[in-house]
Amino acid sequence: MIIRDKEFGEVVVRKNAWSTGVKFSVSPSGRLTMSVPSHTSEFLAHRFLESSRAQIREKLPLKDPSTQRARDAKKKLLMKKAKDYLPYRLDYFAKLYGYEYDNFKVSHASTRWGSCTRHGKTGSTTISLNIGLMQVPEVLRDYVILHELAHLNHMDHSKEFWAEVGSHDPRYKEHRRKLKAFSPGV
Repeated sequence: MIIRDKEFGEVVVRKNAWSTGVKFSVSPSGRLTMSVPSHTSEFLAHRFLESSRAQIREKLPLKDPSTQRARDAKKKLLMKKAKDYLPYRLDYFAKLYGYEYDNFKVSHASTRWGSCTRHGKTGSTTISLNIGLMQVPEVLRDYVILHELAHLNHMDHSKEFWAEVGSHDPRYKEHRRKLKAFSPGV
């Protein structure tokens, strides 16, 4: 449930069967989050918010709601761009270098540019790429894609893994270093 508040912007209310009381926190996006017992009504959530207003102001490092809305809009735009662009670029390199993967997903993790996962029971593989890639130069985007594709053959960062990345991107060390100047979080 989401409560729209004039002072705090959108307040995310999470119902938790294990909660015995109300707890306020700030999400990485700067949004106020309220954890409440699962039986809590929207009316009671509003009352808890009102009665805790001074305490929230005093103890939690909240961001300006307009900043939060701007970040949400940017994230939505990057998600659209990523969904339009990244699957095609991934397919291009997979076909070019003979890689096969089962699933692709767009993520917005705050610390990872991408990941390659092999699922134990089925052995299927999923490559995830972060929407933050849409904010970096194309050559760095390509490096991340090639890095994740190389994980299809080497699920580690061994010498063999880096040799494979280097065979597709001879300047991967430079690209890896330059990528550190950016943050995957939006």
